[in-house]
Amino acid sequence: MQQIEQWFAAQTPLLQGLMVFAGCYLLGCFTLGYYLVRLRAGTDVRQTGSGGVGAKNVGRVLGRSGFLITLLADIIKGALALWLTKQLTPATWLVALALLAVVGGHIWPIQLRFQGGKGIATALGALLVYDWRLLLVLGGVMGLCQLLLRRFVLAGLLAFTAVPVAALAMHAEAIQTAGLTLLVVIVWFAHCNNLREEFAILSKRLSQT
Repeated sequence: MQQIEQWFAAQTPLLQGLMVFAGCYLLGCFTLGYYLVRLRAGTDVRQTGSGGVGAKNVGRVLGRSGFLITLLADIIKGALALWLTKQLTPATWLVALALLAVVGGHIWPIQLRFQGGKGIATALGALLVYDWRLLLVLGGVMGLCQLLLRRFVLAGLLAFTAVPVAALAMHAEAIQTAGLTLLVVIVWFAHCNNLREEFAILSKRLSQT
């Protein structure tokens, strides 16, 4: 591993960035849930439910076992991408790039014509290695939002917005805060349809009170 680290360090920053992005993006593209449904049910999970390849949608087809296997796989690939990058380099901008690339690969996998999942589980796995304290903040904010709004998806997305704020409060570098902010934008964008539904339901509930 030390020889690989030395070889990597000898490359130009541009080449380092390209290798980290490509490697983590391709890892993110490994959407196990899609292939699990293909293998067990012979169907395209993207034609079911929300149209995603994540654990929740896979669970609609394969039940609890499919949900748990997919969830674990998505978390692991996010964590693995960050762990491998951290083994190669201490450069914070490359670690931030790895975070965005692996989540982007899950959401827009090239082999599935850029129609993947929503990125939540992969992002959680990546954040676990990136800085586990951010997950504590995310969990706390989500619990509070869930208590107030009683909407699980909306509570989770609002909690994600607290991540870059928490990083800033922890005196993270500017590139780290920028990377986490972009992560939030990507995750929110992937949930556009869900957000419309969530806000419509919340608006209806408020109008009835």
